[in-house]
Amino acid sequence: MKNFSIITLGCKVNQYESQQVRQLLEQLGLAQVEPSKNPDLFVVNTCCVTHTASAKSRQYIRKAQRINPDAVTIVCGCLPTVEISELKLNELSKNIHIVRHRDNLASIITQMVNGKTTQPDSQCTIIRPENDSKINYKNDLGNLLGLPQLTSFTGQTRAFLKVQDGCDGYCTYCIVPKVRPFVHSRPAEAALQEAQALVEAGHREIVVTGIFLGAYGQESVRRKTWAGQQNDKLADLLDKMAEIPNLARLRLSSLEPADVTPRLVDTFCKHPNIMPHLHLSLQSGSDKVLKKMGRQYSAGEFRQKVALLKSHLDRPAITTDIIVGFPGETDADFQQTINLAKEVGFAKMHIFSFSPRKGTAAAVMQDAVDNRVIKERAHILRDLEVELGRAFRQQFVGETAEILVENNNGQVCGRSERYFMVYLEKTTQKVERNEIVRTKLLQNGEDGVIGKM
Repeated sequence: MKNFSIITLGCKVNQYESQQVRQLLEQLGLAQVEPSKNPDLFVVNTCCVTHTASAKSRQYIRKAQRINPDAVTIVCGCLPTVEISELKLNELSKNIHIVRHRDNLASIITQMVNGKTTQPDSQCTIIRPENDSKINYKNDLGNLLGLPQLTSFTGQTRAFLKVQDGCDGYCTYCIVPKVRPFVHSRPAEAALQEAQALVEAGHREIVVTGIFLGAYGQESVRRKTWAGQQNDKLADLLDKMAEIPNLARLRLSSLEPADVTPRLVDTFCKHPNIMPHLHLSLQSGSDKVLKKMGRQYSAGEFRQKVALLKSHLDRPAITTDIIVGFPGETDADFQQTINLAKEVGFAKMHIFSFSPRKGTAAAVMQDAVDNRVIKERAHILRDLEVELGRAFRQQFVGETAEILVENNNGQVCGRSERYFMVYLEKTTQKVERNEIVRTKLLQNGEDGVIGKM
């Protein structure tokens, strides 16, 4: 084998793990190429959080085989780890290797590159460890699955840094606890070393991520098992990470409301390089629906945490996720979601229409909402998302902001401290990708702000 290509679907954690695979393959002497260049090895890092994600994963597996039928294809990630009959083995051709357990991935890749794994003649191979049912995951996964610590995050200005993995919360709509059930965290020293290496590689911004980031340092995501039902270990890590020399920006991926502790807020206030942007997952503004979802907070608690943030930070960007049409959601429940969204003034909302996910409790719940009603409610929320986003950005027009340039090909643009996109007017001044530039915000737009140097 001389070269490889990686196809990644899904969340920031998947993207991080693909970077680890990329670095391992480069250490083994292979060169990364585009999929269209007929690589000798494909790695398809799959997602299965929704039916659509599973379908796209299968689509890319087939696409890899069409591009180069002789290439070895390793299928890893979330889809192979859960037995819900969505991988459809009968659709797969030869030279497909399906990795059931993540802790086996590094050794399998190394064996294949070194030619020590027998290739199938006519069908795919399902690869399991020898002690399949006896693996002590909490120990074995603690070493980052045997994959290397990152020294760069290629292809992106912002580098993701995974510090936590796994969820045992079992929200009723979510399949993640079945595909990543074992809760574990990176030791702080290892996370800080990797952050330092990423900064030295030239990354100006690091996004700290995890499957349930607020459970960093805990053995469960269920807060009732935590001492005092509160966790400040994430804040402790951020406090140290923000001190890394030349780290211009530090940002967090998704949190839950209860993860916003006074200690976390104080850490944000202490370090100006921690961006005033928090993604707090709401899902619904109705306490009745939140309870059916199995969420660990109420709408009132969400309001309290947002109030805490706004009382300490200067106009923070609060972004969120909302599920529309969960079983039993009434017009009144939906109206409560609208009311809370308006009250918070979200900078951005990610709207998801509920669809039953095989393998979850919500898939068999009664009182399904009619699809036409779901579409109508989703449309209403998306219109509200545009309205609220525009209102949030408008308050900064006329002020200055710093943007991390993500694209200088034609239209120079980048993310501000509060995560909204800024598009720069044409200038004779040379602007490089990954550069942080100070801009005057001139005019609000549909999906961002127009600014000038």
